[in-house]
Amino acid sequence: MKERSKVLYVSQEISPYLPDTPMSVVGRSIPQHTQEWGYEVRTFMPKYGCINERRNQLHEVIRLSGMNVVIDDADHPLIIKVATLQPSRMQVYFIDNDDYFHYSPDKTLETVSSPDDNDERTIFFARGVLETVKKLRWNPSIIHCMGWITALIPVMIKKYMADDPAFAKTKVIYALRSEDFDQPFADRFLEKLSQSVNAPEIFEGPDSLDFVALNQLAIDYCDAIVEMDADIPQPILDYAKASDKPMLAYTPEIEEFKVAYKAFYESLIQE
Repeated sequence: MKERSKVLYVSQEISPYLPDTPMSVVGRSIPQHTQEWGYEVRTFMPKYGCINERRNQLHEVIRLSGMNVVIDDADHPLIIKVATLQPSRMQVYFIDNDDYFHYSPDKTLETVSSPDDNDERTIFFARGVLETVKKLRWNPSIIHCMGWITALIPVMIKKYMADDPAFAKTKVIYALRSEDFDQPFADRFLEKLSQSVNAPEIFEGPDSLDFVALNQLAIDYCDAIVEMDADIPQPILDYAKASDKPMLAYTPEIEEFKVAYKAFYESLIQE
């Protein structure tokens, strides 16, 4: 029997763990459709402090937790939690750490309430996802990244993990979305990134990244691009089209979009 292709989704938000928004609804619906097509699917998202662990039946996976991610000479413990999304029984893994994901009384996401930490939070999340996938020994055919907090995953795979057998045959899709952030990543961001993946050199690029620059960085290192909504900032959209990488254009017609998604995945896996 032919082994099913594996698709890993890394999402900034997933419903019902967070309130319904265009991003969280897509974060749930696209993986579910893919699972219905016969692919083996797993998903990752940040374990924001506002997520109720008891209500959503999250539990820590001890065998996956325990490593430290070093960022700016500080150790940050990686904690992995998991839940099962009903009725599809799809596993959702949560990347947790008390330094970057902590409870807010007004339930504001940490990406909004603590923007000064978004540079390190993004590094920690991306590194946590990839290290956990390696521990799972679950080598994905496709990694589909949705939301700007996932933007470093293409960079880490292609620049720092290109020789890792876990990702040797992986195609990385980066989804363009309109959700923005106001505060650029801090100076020394790329220095912190290089240090976190044990790279001896400073990553080339601007010291501080805004929303456009971060998306452009992801476009540089991904294998394919998906336009996820109709309001992508024009500089990002123009940069994506100029990259000449396989690109799936946005369509508001859901059934048409689902059919196009399936064909897009199949074309990448067959390459």
